[in-house]
Amino acid sequence: MKIAVIGAGTVGSAVAKALSEKYEVIATRRRIEKIKWLEKHGVKLMKDNKAAAKVADVIILTVKPNKVRKVLEEIKESVEGKIIISFAAGIPLKVLKGLANAKFVRAMPNIAILVRESFTAYATNDLSDEEIKLVEEIFETFGKCIKIEEEYMDAITGLSGSGPAYASVFLESLIYGGLKVGLPRDVALLAAAQTLLGTAKLLLETNLHPAQIRDMVITPGGTTIDGIFELEDSRVRTAIMKAVDAATKKSKILSLEINR
Repeated sequence: MKIAVIGAGTVGSAVAKALSEKYEVIATRRRIEKIKWLEKHGVKLMKDNKAAAKVADVIILTVKPNKVRKVLEEIKESVEGKIIISFAAGIPLKVLKGLANAKFVRAMPNIAILVRESFTAYATNDLSDEEIKLVEEIFETFGKCIKIEEEYMDAITGLSGSGPAYASVFLESLIYGGLKVGLPRDVALLAAAQTLLGTAKLLLETNLHPAQIRDMVITPGGTTIDGIFELEDSRVRTAIMKAVDAATKKSKILSLEINR
């Protein structure tokens, strides 16, 4: 199966590289010299979006939202009946369907696609069960995936789409905390990153509630409860919840602006 990745920037290049281990991949970009490194992974490079779409079985759009209309107008004669996966935030399926006679999937991965640990949520109402299986095989190349109702896509954007940024702020704070109490920088970074990774894995593999994991660490009169007290006093949980809410609201606003 041939997959065309149109708009191979940072995320698109990661998508092309990951898929190249299993599929025949074509990647397009105007400044093609920026993605020459993909050739050593067997990815065919092209500048012509229309030509790439014509020979592909599945097309993945990794262009910016304001470029989607232009790209679909360019390739619409080459994609009839094909599956098009759009990673563009804020553009609903009904708008995509009005731009080309194809089978559309609206998806939201996150930057962890670079290390094959993305969370990708997707919505579609065009695909057969067999085609959904194919799409999920593609997404599982990037990490975890789940099918959701389209009405939740803005919330997914605010939570997991933007989530690596929130996690990075928390991670950086842990590192700085380590530096404040005298840890060498490399030790503080490794300790903080592995702690977050291990906690996430513990949550996913045991199905424990986060509060249960927290209580496994806290002991009466111990060190952790003093740290938790400071976090609660600083309203960290409220701040994170507000961040997700704010990003979700912004996604909805951008959706309205893009689709006017």
